[in-house]
Amino acid sequence: MPKVSDEQLATKRAEILQAARRAFARHGYEGATVKVLEAETGLSRGAIFHHFKDKDALFLALAEDDAVEMAKTVAQHGLVQVMRDLQDKDAGWLGVQLEVRRRLRTDPAFAQKWAEHQSAVLGATTARLLRQRKAGVVRDDVPLPILVDFLRLALDGLVSGLASGMPTGHLHGVLDLVEDAVRRRVNVAEDRQQGAAR
Repeated sequence: MPKVSDEQLATKRAEILQAARRAFARHGYEGATVKVLEAETGLSRGAIFHHFKDKDALFLALAEDDAVEMAKTVAQHGLVQVMRDLQDKDAGWLGVQLEVRRRLRTDPAFAQKWAEHQSAVLGATTARLLRQRKAGVVRDDVPLPILVDFLRLALDGLVSGLASGMPTGHLHGVLDLVEDAVRRRVNVAEDRQQGAAR
């Protein structure tokens, strides 16, 4: 039997994750039974669970991949950019995010596993806001943890709204408003001083 390369294993793993994302989005965590996962992936349970210990590990891998991508975007462009990017996410991504939130509320073991991944996104958000505050961009009249919670609530609300079919016609303006809410206020006198200094 020929040896399977690491690249082939990674490709197969990615295909399983993509199909599992569709299954979890359509059926939820409980509804995405092994039979549903087999049908969605076109693979046997043995082939699926060769790559993932069990269904929980498969779901957690999806959520982890999303958290890693979010943390990268946050570090480079901020949490509002994550929100802007949601317009391009498909129902599978949104469905997994809703399922993550449901399981955080109902499954203590999942919540414990998820805490470290969530802390990566929160850490990146806090670090970026701190950098932006030092640069004079982010407001300094509100404690940083409150700004982080505000942005997290906006993200959670947006995920929920988009997943439930919220129209996106005003989304750009809404996100401009969210971004403006964390920006430093420049008073008119200060603005004139900065203009005169240029």
